[in-house]
This record gives sequence, structure tokens and C-alpha cells, in this order.
Amino acid sequence: MTTLPADLADPRSSVRLRAVMAAGTHPDPEDLDVLVEQCAVEPDFFVRDMLTWALLRHPADEVVPRVLPELRRAVPQARSQALHTLSKIGDPAAWPEVRPLLEDTDDEVLRAAWRTAAALVPDDERADLARTLAVQLGIGGRERRLSLSRSLVALGADVVSPVLAAARARGSDAVREHVADTERLLHDPDAASSLALERARREVALGRTRSAKG
Repeated sequence: MTTLPADLADPRSSVRLRAVMAAGTHPDPEDLDVLVEQCAVEPDFFVRDMLTWALLRHPADEVVPRVLPELRRAVPQARSQALHTLSKIGDPAAWPEVRPLLEDTDDEVLRAAWRTAAALVPDDERADLARTLAVQLGIGGRERRLSLSRSLVALGADVVSPVLAAARARGSDAVREHVADTERLLHDPDAASSLALERARREVALGRTRSAKG
């Protein structure tokens, strides 16, 4: 019989996926450290998603203390996966550890930090978080912008609407465009797909994308 560490070291993603599914189906506290470590190095998206599921099968008070140190690792994937897991657990006690990653220099980590912060922020800090996120309006490509819009919307219209109004009043054309997209998403949560498509079309029209040949 193979062990979980041996299965997770297998080069075949199908083997790793089955191993993680088995670990989640039959949770064993002895597997926790191995599962958390794999989050930092697992190359396959679907296996990473299953790793989070497997971790969620354990009590939060056993998982959170193991995941929080991952936020301080130099490996970006360790930080982003830890954030993803914490957002799913929803333990507000993790908020002080999450907040510093709102200044992370890795784009994937930063986007994960936005989502996690919106899920964990205390009610009395929601307005401050909205203002912090609003600084990022108008920056980056469509995926980054949509991710930021979703995180802002998650804070609620009562908090976000005045922040968006202030950004629109003093922002650049790119900021005002992003504000408009966010406000549309705020009033129609199902608009995300159409926003992504429209943004892609605008970028093509403005020559911001490159051909497949580079």
C-alpha cells in the first residue's frame, strides 16, 4: 500500500487527484501537514482545488494554525493557496494575518488576498477595506479588474457605493471605466460573464492584445 506522500510525489496528476480525494473522504489528522505542504507545490489546478476541499473536511481549529504560516512563505503559490483555503473556512480570526497581503507584489496572491479580505474583514473595517481596494481600480487586465470588482461587490452596496462615487469623481478614464463595470456588477451579480466579454472586446479594439504569434 502506498502512502499519501508517495502518491502526491507521483508525476501523474490523476494519481495525485485520487490520493487527495481519498484523504478528504477519510480525514486523518496525520495527513494535514502533508496536504498543506502540497498546496505550495502542486502544479495542477484541479488537484489544488481538491486539496482545499480535503483540508475543509477537517475541523477549522486544526487547519487554520497550519495554514496561517503559509501566508509568510516566499513561495507565491503557498500564499495564494493559503488565502484560498482561509476564504473557504471563513474564520474571522485569520483577518489580521490576511491584511498585510493586500500589499503583496505577486498578482495572483494579491487577487486571492482581495477575495479573502472581503470574506473575513470585520464589519467595522469594511469601509477602510473598500477604500484600500479602490486604489487598485483601473489597473491591469480584464481578469484582474473583474477580480477586484467582485471583491468590492462582496463588501456590500452600502459600503462600496460611496467609495466608487469618489473614485469616479477624481479618477482617470481607466478608473471611471472600471467603476462603471463594478457598479454594473453591484446591481446585477450575473453580469460578470458579459463584463469579461465586453472588456476583452474593448482591449482588442484598442490594440491591447497581441496576436498568437506575439
